[in-house]
Amino acid sequence: MKILITGANGMLAYAVKNEFKDSELICTDVVELDITNLKNVQNFIKQHKPEYIINCAAYTAVDKAEEQFEVARQVNAIGPKNLAIVANEENITLVHISTDYVFAGDKNINEVYTEEEEKKPVTVYGITKLEGENEIAKNCSKYYIFRTAWLYGNGNNFVRTMIKLGKEKESVNVVCDQYGSPTYAVDLAKTIKEAITQKIPYGIYHTTNEGYITWYEFAQKIFEQANIKCEVKPVTSEEFERPAKRPKNSKLSKEKLKNAGIIMPNYEDALKRYLKEEMK
Repeated sequence: MKILITGANGMLAYAVKNEFKDSELICTDVVELDITNLKNVQNFIKQHKPEYIINCAAYTAVDKAEEQFEVARQVNAIGPKNLAIVANEENITLVHISTDYVFAGDKNINEVYTEEEEKKPVTVYGITKLEGENEIAKNCSKYYIFRTAWLYGNGNNFVRTMIKLGKEKESVNVVCDQYGSPTYAVDLAKTIKEAITQKIPYGIYHTTNEGYITWYEFAQKIFEQANIKCEVKPVTSEEFERPAKRPKNSKLSKEKLKNAGIIMPNYEDALKRYLKEEMK
């Protein structure tokens, strides 16, 4: 299997490279391949002829994006559009990572978002990621879009931040009214591999670890499993205001993925495995 991985220096790309280590990998960052330039994409892909493209490139600085709409749009929408156009021209399967931010995040907390739910992004990040999804669907016939959320893995992430703060402080304030599924990048990478090898139907899939929790509860789980004595104090989203609005409901339904024969592990199991690696 010959695979092109874009955004190869990122957290998810690290897990994808490890998961596909037995394949022939072409790993690129913006220096080797500027996905926002269609001509560059065409020339690069025609030269290397991958069977699959896994697009891990993304502008994920959610707050910064509020002031950098065009920069975020180039990476999150125009880049995926270019990859989709060339993938279609060369009969390549495109794998793309999207986000819960394509939804408004204001649904009743007892409900979950399905793949077909109405999209109403309220941030620049969400708006540009949704445009990327739409461009892929419009320009490519063989694609997988995996929407994920609350991702952590090899690199800066919430779990690593909590461990650092927990060792330095007696207490931390964590938002208690945002619900979602913490997702281990390793499990997302495994799902991508399963989807490709099992040849599940093309389309959009929600891919987060099983189970729903608040950031506040997740911080408590982290300290509990890492054996760190630190009090977690609940605060509301309003008390912890940020430039970009955070979704209060990021609960994504995984029924479509399950129906395709793939089940993501529970977030608690994922956290245990991550901490085992992290605390070595």
